[in-house]
Amino acid sequence: MKLYTLIVGILLLFSSCTKKDQYRAGQEWNYKTRPTEKSSIIKILKIEEYPETGKVIHISISGLKIKNPASPTGFAEYFSHIPISEEALDKSVTTLKSETGIKPDSLEMDGYSYWKREFDKGDAGIFTIPVSEIISSMEKSIVAGDYTK
Repeated sequence: MKLYTLIVGILLLFSSCTKKDQYRAGQEWNYKTRPTEKSSIIKILKIEEYPETGKVIHISISGLKIKNPASPTGFAEYFSHIPISEEALDKSVTTLKSETGIKPDSLEMDGYSYWKREFDKGDAGIFTIPVSEIISSMEKSIVAGDYTK
């Protein structure tokens, strides 16, 4: 019985360690997409820890088909920066697609920089809902022309 307890304890310790380090900048993840965006992927840009929110994972999302009346094609295919809680990302991702280690591009960092300024002033937060819900919510705001939601 003691050996069984020891093995279970080690397995629990191991699983909590791997969970803790699951996400790293430069990873690309498959996630539970909307039906029209099966090839969409998440890229992890940056990971930070804040006392107010806990871990914040900054992501970009490509392969989208977001209605956007301001776009020449009528659609947007990319969100350059989304700040999301680790718990919400956990509910969204399915499998690790690749671990490229590629650093964020200037558009992604511009989005992050803007968010960071607003966050530090108390005027921005993070998403705590799954990625597919974030996309749908943002699409509704874009179509309505209301960029404050």
